[in-house]
Amino acid sequence: MRFIIFATVFLFVMGLLSFFISKRFIKKLDIPKKSKLFLNIFLLINFLGIIAYMASRYLVSVPNDLYFFLSLPIGVIFLLFCTTLMYEVLSHLPKVRKDEKRRAFMKKSIDLGSLAFATSITARAIYNAKQSYVENVSVKIPNLKKPYNVVQLSDVHIGGLIDQDFIKNIVNKVNKLNPDAVFITGDLVDTNMNFAKDAVDELKNLKSKYGTYYIVGNHEYFHGVQEIMTYLKSIGIRVLENENVYIGEKDSGFNLAGVYDLFGYKANNFAPNIKKALENMKNSPTILLAHQPKYIKELDKLDIDLVLSGHTHGGQIVPFNLLVRLEQPYIKGLHQHNPKTQIYVSKGTGFWGPPMRLGASSEITYLKLTS
Repeated sequence: MRFIIFATVFLFVMGLLSFFISKRFIKKLDIPKKSKLFLNIFLLINFLGIIAYMASRYLVSVPNDLYFFLSLPIGVIFLLFCTTLMYEVLSHLPKVRKDEKRRAFMKKSIDLGSLAFATSITARAIYNAKQSYVENVSVKIPNLKKPYNVVQLSDVHIGGLIDQDFIKNIVNKVNKLNPDAVFITGDLVDTNMNFAKDAVDELKNLKSKYGTYYIVGNHEYFHGVQEIMTYLKSIGIRVLENENVYIGEKDSGFNLAGVYDLFGYKANNFAPNIKKALENMKNSPTILLAHQPKYIKELDKLDIDLVLSGHTHGGQIVPFNLLVRLEQPYIKGLHQHNPKTQIYVSKGTGFWGPPMRLGASSEITYLKLTS
């Protein structure tokens, strides 16, 4: 029922955006009627593609090539909508009244420029989604007895286009960094576990001195959170379930705590419990893995040095980051939340929905922890 309500509202919004693009952009273009008809047909096909994509989220047998094309329409609509808004602004600039030829030339230039802009940013966004970069981040943690280098992966979203080859490439990049530990901060699996096993199994090849640690994100709750955690444990990944472990050498390491995601409150199961997660810790610096940045609101006055989060994808497609800001206190990067606690928010290692990224590249975070 929750999916039906979400899908209905989502498709209604996408339909409105398509109508707006047609009336406020395509209709106003100074191009032949046949070209306008072609663009409107493309817009209709694109909307049908969104409907097919919503269905394909639950039809995991869809071939990846087809899934790729079905994933694009949401991003196309969003970027065309942004182009339409830009076109609206440009079309209301002061006009040259006396020179009709110059005015017609300016109108034609804006029209063609807008079409070229929409095409180029869409192509660039698709290209960006296929790239993942190592983000080097230095974090000073008071009283840390010795430095540690750790890798954070987040929001991989295994399923659909995020397949075994994608994960194998990520694992190879991580291993070249030779980290002391690997932390996965949620939304790792975004499909039924039975269809994700080949990709997830690649994580067994992650190499680090102290192992791989994982917390759930909100998307795991949609696909059998217990089954996902059980399988990850079976391949040697330590799942932190409102608990903590000690990382590093005796008396010179740090506490690593992890909590369930905030979605657990809505699901009424696997809810985060920070009090339980911090029980029986050693007298050492503390790092907390919490999927959503806004969980930091529950951590005031707690003795936590660094929070590692994800969830936001850095906005994934600009200017969507402005909407994410309404929901989350931090979008990406390192922030000093209060005098005691810092938070780092990953832009994500994979992507969700359209295979597009614009203004927020995928990242493998290499954290250099020092005192």
